[in-house]
Amino acid sequence: MNSIPLWQRGLGLAMYLLPWSDALAFGRPFFGLGLAPPPVRTALILPALPLGWINGLAPFGLGTLLLFLVLFFAVVRNPQAPYFLRFNALQAILVDIVLVVAGLGLAVFGCRPGSMGAFACDTFSNTLFLGSLLLVIFAFVQCIRGREPELPGLSDAVRLQLF
Repeated sequence: MNSIPLWQRGLGLAMYLLPWSDALAFGRPFFGLGLAPPPVRTALILPALPLGWINGLAPFGLGTLLLFLVLFFAVVRNPQAPYFLRFNALQAILVDIVLVVAGLGLAVFGCRPGSMGAFACDTFSNTLFLGSLLLVIFAFVQCIRGREPELPGLSDAVRLQLF
């Protein structure tokens, strides 16, 4: 039996809603293809709505930055917080940073996250969206099982930061 309490598992998987809310911007071309029926589309978008609401509360679009800072200082850098929560929070933050940098990289080439049009932009956006979807599903399953989601490269960086 796993020693991680159920409340820690639930909060651990809630941490991955941060990168998921940013990954949804890359899903516009995917949803535009009509491959996902409306109930599936709703099921994918619905978990990110509370974060979208929180992001809208902060002026000048700084909601994501404020949420990032709160998670980092209140959870990751808090030695009294359980290790499982600290690990998942930092890993979710790093995944979110990767998505933000990928969005900026696409913007350099004239693609905006969520824009439709150019084949290469749509392909990269769909790849980022589907990769993020698989990553979040994997992290959800691992958190429910009470295990740390092992993401190659990122998990090692998280452990180095936490110790």
